Amino acid sequence: MRIAYITAGAAGMYCGSCLHDNTLAAALIRDGHDVSLIPTYTPIRTDEEDVSTGDVFYGAINVYLEQKTSLFRHTPWLVDRMLTHPRLLAWVSKKGSTTDARTLGDLTLSMLQGEEGKQRKELERLVRWLRDDLKPDLVQLTNSLFLGMARRIRDELNTPVVCSVQGEDIFFDGLVEPHKSNILALLKQRARDVDRFIANSRFYVDVMAGLLGVSPDRIDCVPLGLKLEGHGYPDPPPPAEPFTIGYLARICPEKGLHLLVQAFRELVERGAGDGVRLRVAGYLGERDRAYHEGLVEQVQEWGLADRVDFVGEVDRAQKIDFLHSLHVLSVPTVYREPKGLFVLEALANGVPVIQPGHGSFPEMIKQLGGGVLFAPGDVRALTDALEGMMRDPGRRIELGMQGMEAVRRERGDVAMAGRTIEAYERVLEDYRARTGAGGGGA
Repeated sequence: MRIAYITAGAAGMYCGSCLHDNTLAAALIRDGHDVSLIPTYTPIRTDEEDVSTGDVFYGAINVYLEQKTSLFRHTPWLVDRMLTHPRLLAWVSKKGSTTDARTLGDLTLSMLQGEEGKQRKELERLVRWLRDDLKPDLVQLTNSLFLGMARRIRDELNTPVVCSVQGEDIFFDGLVEPHKSNILALLKQRARDVDRFIANSRFYVDVMAGLLGVSPDRIDCVPLGLKLEGHGYPDPPPPAEPFTIGYLARICPEKGLHLLVQAFRELVERGAGDGVRLRVAGYLGERDRAYHEGLVEQVQEWGLADRVDFVGEVDRAQKIDFLHSLHVLSVPTVYREPKGLFVLEALANGVPVIQPGHGSFPEMIKQLGGGVLFAPGDVRALTDALEGMMRDPGRRIELGMQGMEAVRRERGDVAMAGRTIEAYERVLEDYRARTGAGGGGA
């Protein structure tokens, strides 16, 4: 099957959606499918082999300039080409960017308007390349913010379009009026242009069915998967002391690091003393630097600086080493997380998890075992769960092994790719039955 997979760069940071899209595309390629992983905005960044194409469509600089002034909606191809050079986009990404919904209402609306929006030139360039050069059997969009592309792609390529949903509700929640109402209304209209949607959890099927105004039956659930190579139980395992708690996610208020820091302090005050340690790893953007600095100062004021290790950003090998140093991992998100890749990564290395009982986490723990849930936002409940893991190493090891076996059995990238192809084949079969058409590729 020839697949055009349109993904979104995240301005130089490790992004869960980028990691997922790249892992899935790589697994599909190994399975013999012809997949083009097409970056938009900026080049993607992944901690595995990057299988994306060289060209970036909807370059972030062009998108911004076209939004701000009509002049750049009519510039020649050579100028556009210069502004979408991957090195330039990567350099601009390092200088700072924002995905803050409060400031992106106009741009989001324009992107959803597609052929009627201010980035029409970018859409036409992408469509021409898909139609004339790539000729895919199916086009996959990375999230519903790209729905403005679907109508032109279907009309010009005579090809079905599938769209993933990967956490957009959090972005929509941050929009301000009148943009929010206008965008959500347009989202429902543009959802009609897509043949099927794919979510990574049943929880998110229900969330996005409401936002998109579609029946849940139009959204397939393909559970999140992980490239298992390199992951595994540490040899030797970490020493029994100090009991090491880990956090592995973007450093930001939404992921709830402040809750874990508070629970860590309470655990120390309950008598854990020198026998407990907290290790924190993850990407830190400029927007959240003050949040991070506040946590560092708080830890110092409590006299716990020698027991809290802020590791910073980690690549794949460093991430696995980090996980091998832990006894338990917790990312106590304050929002309803739709994916939770860090849960799979922890379990793949025999590290049990303690997660809030909302979003995709109850579903993951029910399916995979490997952890416990606590009441969202309840620091005392989180502390109790951490203390329970610390006091009962036998149960902790049992949960970690249970989770690791389940991830290896059910959540590898091969299984994810197989379920995705099954969904694609159903889409193609239905599309051909309705239209009498085939895909554009070989």
